[in-house]
Amino acid sequence: MAGILAWFWNERFWLPHNVTWADLKSTSEGSFPQAQDLYLALPLALCIVLARLVFQRFIARPCALSLKIQANGPQRAQPNAILEKVFTAITKHPDEKRLEGLSKQLDWDVHTIQRWFRQRRNHEKPSVLTKFCESMWKFTFYLYIFSYGVRFLKKVPWLWDTRHCWYSYPYQPLPSDLHYYYIVELAFYWSLIFSQFTDIKRKDFAIMFLHHTATIALLMFSYINNMVRVGTLVMCLHDASDFLLEAAKMANYAKCQRLCELLFVIFSLVFISTRLGLYPIWILNTTLFESWEIVGPYPSWWVFNLLLLLLQLLHSFWSYLIVRTACRALARGKVLKDDQSDIESSSDEEDSTGSAANRRYIGATNGTNGYLSGGVYLEEH
Repeated sequence: MAGILAWFWNERFWLPHNVTWADLKSTSEGSFPQAQDLYLALPLALCIVLARLVFQRFIARPCALSLKIQANGPQRAQPNAILEKVFTAITKHPDEKRLEGLSKQLDWDVHTIQRWFRQRRNHEKPSVLTKFCESMWKFTFYLYIFSYGVRFLKKVPWLWDTRHCWYSYPYQPLPSDLHYYYIVELAFYWSLIFSQFTDIKRKDFAIMFLHHTATIALLMFSYINNMVRVGTLVMCLHDASDFLLEAAKMANYAKCQRLCELLFVIFSLVFISTRLGLYPIWILNTTLFESWEIVGPYPSWWVFNLLLLLLQLLHSFWSYLIVRTACRALARGKVLKDDQSDIESSSDEEDSTGSAANRRYIGATNGTNGYLSGGVYLEEH
């Protein structure tokens, strides 16, 4: 085990040439990032998960109810022991052959059985109230951490001149407020990893898991080898648009369509300008070129920059989704199918309930641009 640890913490991988871990030990004269500090993020992440449960129960839920967002879910399927057994033990999406067999066994027509399975699947989907509470929690945290980041960064020189991220590197002391900023952000992303398996399931589950994992790896990498200055710039840049997305989602769930549209337009502009504009010009420029000039490359420097480039690929993918869907909405001008809808529907259910159509199709007739109301991106991100 000692040999593995020595190999993992090899100074020639983590640190620039002629720098050792002993050089970066914290003393009474100054504090430097220590790898063991990262353990603080795990219990803090559990505390954040608990805080989220309390927040959603006693703050977000009353706010949702005051906006007349009800906890009522989709229509329940009528109890049937045979279909329930098939649903829970065999398949939630029976094929045509199985549907015909069930039709003969129950003396029901195939169409009725298909409707039962749709209703049963929808019953496992979260209500609008649940989704509103989740978004309100994320909105609150993102707004808080972004405000904290802006307040911290406006006092430091590397916000205005990114070359200060590398002057005297890696012998840069760690202020207590920067340490707090890093650990809280890291703990929050650990909490997202924990809760992603119990949250509302998205179609981009794997991509978001990759995003959270890459973010945690970046935070840990940059903390261990004291790249925390540029790390604060990356964090604040990403937090700039996240709270706007959650605000737009809340407006959507509250059926405030005009507010939702306005917030989403602002979010789109901020997201694309920061992730495709500022990020490569400001962040990648300093990590790839300015650091090369001032410090020079070393093994963990390459890994760190590869992770940053991976993040840029994810930015490009999400920006593509935003632009593609907006272009479709503008081109069609009337009806846009919500492929990310959490509720399934069919023509017969739409005729009988009336509300399913509003969940599945979004059009210009209800005063929205076809992108925001059902949340093609809002429901997925």
